[in-house]
Amino acid sequence: MSSNPKDVIKFGTDGWRAVIADTFTFENLEILAQALAVWVAKDAKKIPGQVVRVAVGYDNRFLSKDFAQRTAVVLAGNDIEVILSHESLPTPALSLATRDLKCVAGVVITASHNPAEYNGFKIKTAEGGGAGKNITDAVEGYLGTAPVMKVDFKKAVSDGKIKVVDLKRDYLKFIKGYVNLKKIKPAKFRVVQDVMHGSGGTLLADVLKGTSIRLELLRSDVNPGFGGSRPEPLAQYLGGLIDKMKKEKIDLGLVLDGDADRIAAVLPGGEFLSPQKILALLALHLYKNRGIKGGVVKTICGTVMIDNMCKDMGIKLYETPVGFKYISDLMLNEQIIAGGEEAGGMGLPDYIPERDGILAGLLLLEMMVYEKKNIGKILAEVEKKYGRYYYDKTSINLKEKVKTLDPVKKITSVLGKKVVGVKDYDGVKLELEDTTWIMVRASGTEPILRAYAESKSPKRTKELLNYALELAKTL
Repeated sequence: MSSNPKDVIKFGTDGWRAVIADTFTFENLEILAQALAVWVAKDAKKIPGQVVRVAVGYDNRFLSKDFAQRTAVVLAGNDIEVILSHESLPTPALSLATRDLKCVAGVVITASHNPAEYNGFKIKTAEGGGAGKNITDAVEGYLGTAPVMKVDFKKAVSDGKIKVVDLKRDYLKFIKGYVNLKKIKPAKFRVVQDVMHGSGGTLLADVLKGTSIRLELLRSDVNPGFGGSRPEPLAQYLGGLIDKMKKEKIDLGLVLDGDADRIAAVLPGGEFLSPQKILALLALHLYKNRGIKGGVVKTICGTVMIDNMCKDMGIKLYETPVGFKYISDLMLNEQIIAGGEEAGGMGLPDYIPERDGILAGLLLLEMMVYEKKNIGKILAEVEKKYGRYYYDKTSINLKEKVKTLDPVKKITSVLGKKVVGVKDYDGVKLELEDTTWIMVRASGTEPILRAYAESKSPKRTKELLNYALELAKTL
């Protein structure tokens, strides 16, 4: 294994993630924290006369609190004031604190939805969004360029260099002010939320305390091993919730990932509700019931149902490459009702440019209160008007990395349907004459081809993904 930190500390689309005690070690963490401190000193946007500070938070993973404290002592050793969360908390809570406490950056120790053996290091911008490639590339460039400077944790706390603060309190206050609790209070819907042992904890219960909503939390305890599963909001990891929704009369099932920035849901009767459709429901609710104006943002592999809805309502639709950072950029620069990605990250208006699974779930509940019906009935009406589509995706392992997707662009028909549109700004997407589509994207780091498809039946979608499997053999 290489001893050069630049060889092992590599930022992906949302932070650096690695296996604990393999490359995610205290030594490497200190080197990364020092590189961030160098970036803060040289490149971060600072307000003259203002104290230079960084907010640090962490999730429920093994050693996350210790990794957060180690990050704090290195930053403090570089004369940066540190605001350290006194307990684990959702990533959006740390992001909100980063903005509201006028920090130059934030750090969250989390590996999000990765398996239990992983941990990670996410950097947040002063605005509360995820750090872009310009920032992570610069931080990587500073790895090992300066000796690690650190202070004693207890002394730094007593000296005020590290301030241990309850960051959940202000987050909870903000969320309570964002949703219409007065309208929600008398409603008697039954809601179950699967926290997946993540840092969302009991926050939904805290928000809904004093209302008539009958809320039950599943897996809300701290379990760094995630009960042998992984905290990813996909149907295959939600057996307990889905089974409960099948057997009992429940109006809405909600799901959070490990750091509570992503959402999924389950309908009454146990059908998994994909994030694609959650975005459509959120946008419709905010536009129709809350009067929010602006556009809607989906990624290139977003559902056609959103296209149909936006066209019907005269709303501008933005389409971005895969990755929440593109949605985040639009939310900073344009008037946006809602933006979302197929992985479950939802961006919401008048907020930070960040995903928030707890707030998104509350807005689904709020929609039910406004519409006076459960989420299954609401979705059925929306699908009747804008189309019922079935989305799925798969990853195809290859012997070597894909060199080019140019042959895909030349395909003129797929399974008997004519190709009527080709998009190639992120992989290649083939739009077919019956409003279905298929898309492939090559991994930049591994010999993997990712395939996505959507159609009007589960069977057809599976056929499209099987077509992608055969197509991969020719690339």
